[in-house]
Amino acid sequence: MSFDGIVTKAVVNELSTNLIGGRIDKIYQQEKDEILLIIRNKGTNYKLLISSSSNNPRIYITNYSKENPQSPPMFCMLLRKHLSGGTILNIEQYSLDRIIFIDISSIDELGQPIEKRLVIEIMGKHSNIILINKDDQKIIDSIKRVNHDMSRIRQILPGFKYECPPTQNKSNPLFTSKEEFLYLIENNKQNLPIYKFFYYNYIGISPLISREVCFHANVEIDRSIGSLDHKDLDDLYTSFNNLIDSVHKRNFNPMYIKNEMENIVAFYCFDLNQFGNTGKYFSPSISEVLEIIYKKKDNFDRITQKSQHMKKTIQTKLDRTLNKLSKQKEELIESKNREKYKIYADLISANLHKITERIENIELENFYDPNMDKILVPLDKKITPADNAQKYYKKFSKLKTAESLLINQIYETEEEIKYLENVLMGIENSTEVKELDEIKDELIKEGYLKGNFKNKPKKKQKDTISSPHHYISKDGFNIYVGKNNRQNDYLTLKLAHKDDLWLHVQNMPGSHVIIKTDKRDIPKSTLEEAALLAAYYSKGKNSKNIPVDYTERKNVRKARNTKPGMVIYDNFKTMFVSPTKNLIANLKKVEN
Repeated sequence: MSFDGIVTKAVVNELSTNLIGGRIDKIYQQEKDEILLIIRNKGTNYKLLISSSSNNPRIYITNYSKENPQSPPMFCMLLRKHLSGGTILNIEQYSLDRIIFIDISSIDELGQPIEKRLVIEIMGKHSNIILINKDDQKIIDSIKRVNHDMSRIRQILPGFKYECPPTQNKSNPLFTSKEEFLYLIENNKQNLPIYKFFYYNYIGISPLISREVCFHANVEIDRSIGSLDHKDLDDLYTSFNNLIDSVHKRNFNPMYIKNEMENIVAFYCFDLNQFGNTGKYFSPSISEVLEIIYKKKDNFDRITQKSQHMKKTIQTKLDRTLNKLSKQKEELIESKNREKYKIYADLISANLHKITERIENIELENFYDPNMDKILVPLDKKITPADNAQKYYKKFSKLKTAESLLINQIYETEEEIKYLENVLMGIENSTEVKELDEIKDELIKEGYLKGNFKNKPKKKQKDTISSPHHYISKDGFNIYVGKNNRQNDYLTLKLAHKDDLWLHVQNMPGSHVIIKTDKRDIPKSTLEEAALLAAYYSKGKNSKNIPVDYTERKNVRKARNTKPGMVIYDNFKTMFVSPTKNLIANLKKVEN
C-alpha cells in the first residue's frame, strides 16, 4: 500500500477541484486523531476526512460518517472557533511530500477577515493536523502536541513557529533532469538495488511506484546500480520521466488491485502494469479508491486496539473464576465426605481417657464399623484431646451447612463463566467500534470495568442498537445473527416474533440466530444455513459436527436477574453442522 507524494498530488488535485471556494459548515472530531469537515460548495455538501492515525493517516472526500462523541474534544472546539463559516481559498502540496496546506479565510473576534492555514502531515506515526496563522506561521494548536522530549528536531506546540519536516536531502522529482539523475546514480552506493535508488533519492516516491518504473524500463528491480549499462540508464530515466510527466499533466487514473482471494494487494493513482491485467478496478475518483482501501482497514485496526484491554481484563477475570470454580468443587467433595469428621469427633470423645496430650495421631477402634476395624485419627498436638473433638464437630457442622451453599455458589460461578465466555465471543465477533462500546458499557454496568459517568450528557440521547449480521437464505428468508449480548437480547426479546425460529450452539458461547418466518414453513436448506451461522459465530467455529439447538422463539425466555445475553429454552431439536469460512462466504449477506 502506498499513500506517497504522488498519490497526495492526486488527492490535492481532486480536493482543489471540489472544495476551493467552499464554506466550512460543520466540524467534527469523531476519533482522537481524526477530523471531519462538512464543506458546502456549489450546491453540494462534501465530507472531508482528515486522519492523523499512526497506522492509517490519510485525507480524502468520504461518504462515510461515524457517530459523534457525546462532547466534542478540545481541538475540535478550537477548530470550530477559528474555521466555522470560513471559506477555502487554496489547497496545495508542499514540494512532492505528503504535506497538504489548506488556506481558509475566516473572521476574527473583531470581525476582521483573517487567513488560517490547516496543515495535514501524512507521515506514519508522526502524522499530525496543525492549525497555524498564515501570516506569521505561528502554531495555534495541533491534534497531537510534540514537545522536546518527544522530538529534538521539531516541536509542535502552541506559539511555536511552524516549520516543515526536513526533506532528508532528497531531490524533488518534479524538477529533476537527466544530468541530476545520472549524478545521483554515480554518487550512490553501487551495490544499491535500482528500485531502492528512486525512493532513497527522490521525495514523494514509494517502493511500489519505484518497482513500476523498473518494470516499464524492463530492468530487474534487484539489479545493483553498478551493474547498469548506458541503455539501462536511458530506459530507466525515460520510464521515470514519463511518470513525472504524467504527474505534471495530472493524467491520474486511480485504481486498486485484488488477488484471487479478493484481498486488495495494491492501489495507486496510475495504472500499475507490474501486476498484470487481472483483478484491476478503476475509478474516476482517488477519494473513492482511498475510501475502499482504508475504511475496513482503519476500522479493523481501531477494533483491534480497543478490544485488547477488554479482552485482557475479561480473560483475567475468567481465569480467576475458573480457578474459583475448581476450589468450590474441591470444597463440595470435601463437604460430601464430612461424615468422617463426625466419626473422628465421636471416637475422640469416647476415648478421652486413652489419649495423651501432644501426640499427632492415634489408632482407635471404630464402633461405626461392623468389623470394629481400627482407624487412624489425626490430632492437633497443640490443643487438648477434648478440643480436638470439638474442632472436628465444628468442621462437620460447617461442611454440612456449606454443601447447600456450595451447590448454589457453583451454579452462580458456572453462569458467570458462561457469561464471560460470551463476552469474549462478542468481542471477537465485533465488526464496528460502536459494538465494542456497547460491550464496554455492559461491562461497566456489570462491574467488570471501571466507568466514568461524570461527563454524561444532561439530555438523554436516543439509545440506538448497533446492527447485527443480516443474511438472506437461498429460499428468501431473513436471518439475523447477534454479535454481542446487547444485540442477542434485542434479536431474541424484541425483534423476533413468537413463531420465528431461534438457534444457538449447544452448551457453548455463541450468537443468537433468528430466522424470520413471516408465518411460512422453514425449508430444510434455510434451517441448515442458519445453523451454519450459529456454529460459525460461536466458540466451536473451527470444529466439526457442532450441535445446534433450534426452537420457536416462544420457547425461549430470560430468567430473572440474569446477565445480558443469557436465556433458557426448551422444546428444542438439535442438528449437527460443520461450518467453514467458504460456506459462510457463499451465503448472501446484506451490508448495513
